[in-house]
Amino acid sequence: MNGLELISQSPEQTQQFGIRLGELAQAGDIFLLIGTLGAGKTCLTQGIAWGLGIKEYAMSPSFTIARELYGRLPLYHIDLYRLENLPEIEDLGLDDYLYGHGVCVIEWAEKGLSILPPEHLMIKISYLSNTGRRFELIPFGQRYVHLIRQFRDSLLPLQKETGS
Repeated sequence: MNGLELISQSPEQTQQFGIRLGELAQAGDIFLLIGTLGAGKTCLTQGIAWGLGIKEYAMSPSFTIARELYGRLPLYHIDLYRLENLPEIEDLGLDDYLYGHGVCVIEWAEKGLSILPPEHLMIKISYLSNTGRRFELIPFGQRYVHLIRQFRDSLLPLQKETGS
């Protein structure tokens, strides 16, 4: 299995996972986030932004659909929550983001899976408790298999530090 499952016990730990992903991210990476309302998608994205060296707070772009933030690489933060159907998503013209020179993070990605690039890292987030979350990282494409290996290796020192 090339995927990875992680458990977070706090928003801060979720942000730490995001920071590690952001540090490992490369231009052209696409992260598809799937989870219910309040599961931690924006919290993870905040960490990714910090890992990219972005100082600005990565708020959910629910009302604007897309936000661009700038650090080591641009972060294209897209939220499909308010969109009702595939034609609406197709009409957004996301190609500049999806095939651009930055890192693309898409919340509520399940709404547009059939039109999103086939190579991506899917991250499914589910509730375990009030603050606990399960993260299932599923790679689609060799770039993301490699990314998960790097990510897993980068977590080993963190697990030793926290005694996990």
